[in-house]
Amino acid sequence: MAAPLKVEFHFDFGSPNAYLAELALPAIERRTGVKFDYVPVLLGGVYKATGNLSPAESLRGIKNKPEYNALETERFLRRHGIAAFKMNPFFPVNTLALMRGAVAAEFEGLFEPYFRAAYHHMWVEPKKMDDTQVFREAFLSSGLDIDRIAARAQQDDVKKKLIEDTSNAVARGTFGSPTFFVGNEIYFGKDSLRDVEDEILTQLGSERRKSA
Repeated sequence: MAAPLKVEFHFDFGSPNAYLAELALPAIERRTGVKFDYVPVLLGGVYKATGNLSPAESLRGIKNKPEYNALETERFLRRHGIAAFKMNPFFPVNTLALMRGAVAAEFEGLFEPYFRAAYHHMWVEPKKMDDTQVFREAFLSSGLDIDRIAARAQQDDVKKKLIEDTSNAVARGTFGSPTFFVGNEIYFGKDSLRDVEDEILTQLGSERRKSA
């Protein structure tokens, strides 16, 4: 039997577009029957490896483009019925501790509650999550054993996994967040979600025809 279709969501908590895109994934999963694999990558490492810049840097001083980006975000919010979003006033936030925490939480079987709490404190009730004390108090308020996760995040296997996943993503074509892979096909940005869904259906159809 052929291996099931692998569909991936590569994210960094520091990307507001990754947060917004993720909110649309459950509907795609329901329509297609395919589950996304969530892969933490360090966006700062991606930028360094590719020479890319964050939108905060790349849009600085450009007339009309930042305003259009804001308009496009509003359209996305309306299209997907998203109400729980606030721009983080401390943006950009250094996400190294957050992303190591995501890997550690996955190793500890706590990924889902950690993931939801991290996004909540970045983009729903936004905080300066690169402040150690703010970070700890935020996760404690969400009921997480953050001291356990933070201690695990300092271990070499966690650090190595985040570096490897980030490097592998770049090797496969990643330059920013969010990035999606449908099999070997790469898609970037929240506005590519329609194409992501179309590609999932195309590849599923191809698999079914081969197995018929």
